[in-house]
Amino acid sequence: MAGGIGNQKQFNVANAGRTENHRPQDAKGAIRGLWRYLCRYRVLLLLAVVLTVVGNLLALVGPKLSGRAIDAIEPGKGRVDFDTVFYYAGLMVVFYVVSSLFSYLLSVVMQTISRRMARQMRDDVFRKLLSLPVGYFDTHLSGDIISRVSYDIDVINTSLSTDLVQICASLITIVGSFAMMVSIAPKLIPVMLVTIPLSIFYTKYMAGKTRPLFRTRSVKLGEMNGYVEEMVSGQKTIRAYAREQVITERFDAINREAVDAYYTADYYSCLVGPTVNFVNNMSLALVTVFGALLYLAGELTLGNISSFVLYSRKFSGPINEAANIISELQSALAAAERVFRLLSEEPEPADAKGAAELSDVRGRVEIQKVSFGYTPERTIIRNLSMTAPEGSMIAIVGPTGAGKTTIINLLMRFYDVNEGSIYVDGKENREVTRASLRRAYAMVLQDTWVFGGTIFENIAYGREDAAMEEVVAAAKAAHIHSYIMRLPQGYQTVLTEDGVNISKGQKQLLTIARAMLLDAKMLILDEATSNVDTRTEQRIQKAMRRLMAGKTCFVIAHRLSTIQNADRILVIDNGNVAEQGTHETLMAQKGFYYRLYASQFE
Repeated sequence: MAGGIGNQKQFNVANAGRTENHRPQDAKGAIRGLWRYLCRYRVLLLLAVVLTVVGNLLALVGPKLSGRAIDAIEPGKGRVDFDTVFYYAGLMVVFYVVSSLFSYLLSVVMQTISRRMARQMRDDVFRKLLSLPVGYFDTHLSGDIISRVSYDIDVINTSLSTDLVQICASLITIVGSFAMMVSIAPKLIPVMLVTIPLSIFYTKYMAGKTRPLFRTRSVKLGEMNGYVEEMVSGQKTIRAYAREQVITERFDAINREAVDAYYTADYYSCLVGPTVNFVNNMSLALVTVFGALLYLAGELTLGNISSFVLYSRKFSGPINEAANIISELQSALAAAERVFRLLSEEPEPADAKGAAELSDVRGRVEIQKVSFGYTPERTIIRNLSMTAPEGSMIAIVGPTGAGKTTIINLLMRFYDVNEGSIYVDGKENREVTRASLRRAYAMVLQDTWVFGGTIFENIAYGREDAAMEEVVAAAKAAHIHSYIMRLPQGYQTVLTEDGVNISKGQKQLLTIARAMLLDAKMLILDEATSNVDTRTEQRIQKAMRRLMAGKTCFVIAHRLSTIQNADRILVIDNGNVAEQGTHETLMAQKGFYYRLYASQFE
């Protein structure tokens, strides 16, 4: 949309991923953000905590019962107390079955929490996108934004439903197992703890090393999605210029970077699990050896050794599991950082305090000494002044990059001026609400936009209360009615995504009908008839002149033959009004406009 943003937009989009990747990591901020979402489901979260604690405590009783069942067998005496063995074995079955039931219920609860949280997070992100200024979308890849809404939130959802439960269960298991081991054989505790610090420090070190790798992985995926989205939308142009090979080579390079980022992150995270598992096995070997010595000394029974070994496995197991899920956790934190960074973006500035609603619009527009640039170092519009009386047709012409569309962006307050003022009916743009200002305009752009829905819904998009008669009248004025009536379901025909089942010219006629239906006192046409034939264009121009009686119309046109009947023509060159007047007066001056006009008919 921003015609003057040009190279700056391309620069920002191309470097968005690299800039973001070098920002300081904020894992704590991501955790705080996730916690705020989790707190919205306090009841379910409390239930999950209860199920986790009870289920894991029941599972911790098993090894103790196993040890007592073993002690009921007296080695060397040939006597076995089967009643005691079966009693403890039966208790073990009961405890493990109940524990499994609690684990199942816990999974259901956590799936519910994560599903609701993901839905709420997507809703918040989508609402945030609608509140962001237009400039945000000019400087960020659409594919990267979509990646945050879909992929990143999916990663968070998966991690919450599985990894969070595993971490909570691991904490309970570690504390419970340690307490049990102390009660069974305190002398074996130092032996087992020899290798634990090594596992903890190694896991912490690898977590810090892999976190930025997973952030890079998310960024590279966003860049790849952005490139794919851009190439899919430009398929006809790519094929027309036979650029398939070049595009494929570029995709291969981007894809290679994404794959390398995935491989590097997964490679280092996969090192953690086997290494920690090796250390834990060393701990188990030491416990077994020293436990056997204590048994020979008569200080421990076989049941105690068996229970201690099982508890030591339960104690070290969560550390090993934490190492195995570190990749998912780091990926989830990286995804959460990206999502919360978007949620923390500054929204479009709020309306000024006391801003009034723009009502009873007549359509007089004044631009007084306006200067503007998308970036501080590059000024697009310089000291621009003009007046558009109500009901007039103002044509804006000039070479590409002169600042024509930038003027439209300023009129609609997609951007605010750096200097000067814009008035509508004597009210300064910044002293009225943006919503009321934008409702005062109807807009038809060169890049047409229709959505998945019926033709009736697309035309009535700006007026949900529009009657069928009004929609038909607008369609007739836009010379699209006869085409619509030839369709199988007429105005109830459903358009596919982005209107791919109708031609580009027909889409443009639909958007023109939409603008005609909207009861706005001012109309903006940015090359609005570029996709229709000359004959239809002339008929639409005549229809517009009839329907826009009493409305102020701003027309950006490259084909100067279409704006000869404008009340005033502004010739923009390098952000300045080089000339202004009617077609006849400008042609008589034989200046810049005359040369532009002559160049189109040489």
